[in-house]
Amino acid sequence: MIGVILGKSVFSPRLSVLIFGTAVALAAILLPHSAVAHGGVSIEDDTCVITIGPYRAHFSGYQPRSRASREFCEDIPVVADAIIVIDYISSALREMEVDFRIVADVKDIGVNATFDDLGTAADIEAATIAYIEPASYANGNFEVTLTFEAAGSFIGIMTAHDKVGNRSYVSVFPFSVGKVDWWGPLRWAFVVLLFVAAIYKLAPKGGARSEEHE
Repeated sequence: MIGVILGKSVFSPRLSVLIFGTAVALAAILLPHSAVAHGGVSIEDDTCVITIGPYRAHFSGYQPRSRASREFCEDIPVVADAIIVIDYISSALREMEVDFRIVADVKDIGVNATFDDLGTAADIEAATIAYIEPASYANGNFEVTLTFEAAGSFIGIMTAHDKVGNRSYVSVFPFSVGKVDWWGPLRWAFVVLLFVAAIYKLAPKGGARSEEHE
């Protein structure tokens, strides 16, 4: 007489759901997460794009000394030197003078900061930690090297000056340096666990069954 195990799983349906849900929640917390862009910077087809009025440019960030060639989008992962590269998508930007400024978020405005939130010109000047004066880039790209000595929250300001139309376009993008955002993955893990708890309650009880056949 031979004992043959029949059944779908050695675990009960409820336990299988619990194990699967726990694994997904842990993955949501532990696996690397893409940065969420803010303000004038957005993510399009896995590429960072900065919008300046009606114009657009690619936005890329690197920390070659600490992260080799790994690229970041807006938020700077490590407190160290960083290089930001701007590549124009809109050719009209090549004809304009562009300036680039980084200010400390001294008012703790956060990711929803707008240009009006920054205060007066004197307030902006007082909070400035880096400034690249207006210049035209006929080749369509430029880079900015930044040095950060401590973790914190900052706001980037990129301004394009259209002398022909006598207008200026401003892009504001809040970002952080050396901060780990645990809330994002924890939030998704919490949602997954709630879903698993609901399925667990609805799942039938029971486990593997066995039958013997001669």
